[in-house]
Amino acid sequence: MPLSDNQLHYFASYTVAFVAFGLIGRWYLWPALKNRAPRTALTPLLLYASFRVNGLMFLMPGLVSAQLSKASARPTAYGNLTAAVLALIALWLIRLENTAAIPLVWLFNIAGLLDLVYANISAFKDHVDPIYLGVSYYLAAIKVPAMVVVHVLIFAYLFRLSRDLPMNANKIKENRLEV
Repeated sequence: MPLSDNQLHYFASYTVAFVAFGLIGRWYLWPALKNRAPRTALTPLLLYASFRVNGLMFLMPGLVSAQLSKASARPTAYGNLTAAVLALIALWLIRLENTAAIPLVWLFNIAGLLDLVYANISAFKDHVDPIYLGVSYYLAAIKVPAMVVVHVLIFAYLFRLSRDLPMNANKIKENRLEV
């Protein structure tokens, strides 16, 4: 099935937003976070992720079209809510410097990214026309690319942390990870 003009416009918006947020992540966020302790580095990323409750918009008549497939809207909405709750719990544990924090950040990040992947696949599978998204179009076209970048940054940080943790345990406690 060929893409409609609406879908092409949506993908253009999504792509430009993804590139812009990717550059922000690469040029500004990663340099500021990569050498920080988990509490300092992950707090702003998890706080941003906690705003995924906006996905519940997909269930609100008037904000989205009645033509929006429930088969696509429900998993997207509840997947976002689940990711937001996991982000808040991980954030709480990070702030407490609890030993369960990093495993929960991994859980959030894997589940949250899979939710975004599923939502995008579902949009194709269910032939979601972007005009059905109503005002939540901005959520899908702007916030989703930003959230993907946040997930990539968290993965990069977690891989770096797991690689360098044994050698730098004391520096991490001092709120700096030197590598």
